[in-house]
Amino acid sequence: MQIIENTTEFHIPYKTAIAIGKFDGIHRGHKELLKCLESAKKSGLKTAVFTFFPSPAAFFSKEELKELTTHQEKRALFEEMGIDYLVEYPFCKKTADVAPDRYVKEFLLDKMNGVLIVAGCDVGFGKGGKGDRRLLERLSLEYGFRLEIIDKLKYQEREISSTFVREEVLKGNMEKAEELLGEPYFVSGIVEPGKKLGRKLGMPTANLYPDKDKLLPPNGVYFSKVTLKGEKYYGVTNIGNRPTVKDGNRISVETFLFDFEEKIYGEFIKIELLHYRRPERRFENVEKLKAAVYENIREAEAYFDISRGNM
Repeated sequence: MQIIENTTEFHIPYKTAIAIGKFDGIHRGHKELLKCLESAKKSGLKTAVFTFFPSPAAFFSKEELKELTTHQEKRALFEEMGIDYLVEYPFCKKTADVAPDRYVKEFLLDKMNGVLIVAGCDVGFGKGGKGDRRLLERLSLEYGFRLEIIDKLKYQEREISSTFVREEVLKGNMEKAEELLGEPYFVSGIVEPGKKLGRKLGMPTANLYPDKDKLLPPNGVYFSKVTLKGEKYYGVTNIGNRPTVKDGNRISVETFLFDFEEKIYGEFIKIELLHYRRPERRFENVEKLKAAVYENIREAEAYFDISRGNM
């Protein structure tokens, strides 16, 4: 996948099918857009995603916005999907003021060589967000490109959106978040050395510190599935600042993997959060913490219906 970033001056020499959007969370609605690109690729077109970096919401907000899918996670997901070009158009005051019709003609058609544009029914772009499906429909007739508008998907009578996913993640409703996303909500990163308390307790853990922009569910214990070097493992994950051992205010994501004792510092892992078991809390001492963790491990084994001896 070729990433085009930090520039407004570029040209894609091949005819492309383009999906446009913010793609925060890449939920089931987004996946419908991207399926259209898969079909276009089979017909010989190159595939491209056009999005903004930073997002318009982050640019205009005075508060720090957390993302369902971080910048690097989006890149990895689009790479896995086989997207040929990812255009991370630089969003600033100047580019925010570009007229919507100019966005289509200059960027999507001329620079990206678009012959098919795929967008959601609530698409918005250009100055004041006034570029919408009606403008795209009119310009498709004027310039001759194909247009596919994807209607909103619904879950229990509510439209699936990044806002909906965000609400469920913040509640710790990981099963519902998975229904909306079409896959488990995940945290990813590089394994870093911690205080090695887990190893001393006979429960070595993989510790990572998520990107500061990553939206995390409530601090607490989760049953999880981990991908490491292409292999899948079950585990128990704690999100929080480990109050029993006074680890400060830095939030960590710490995972015990069943029947796994390798040292994996520096390795990339993806942690899928499947079920929220309990909130993080402070124990009177390390022994009580250890007992609680062992209990959570037993509960996780029952949840996954596995036996440590047969993993």
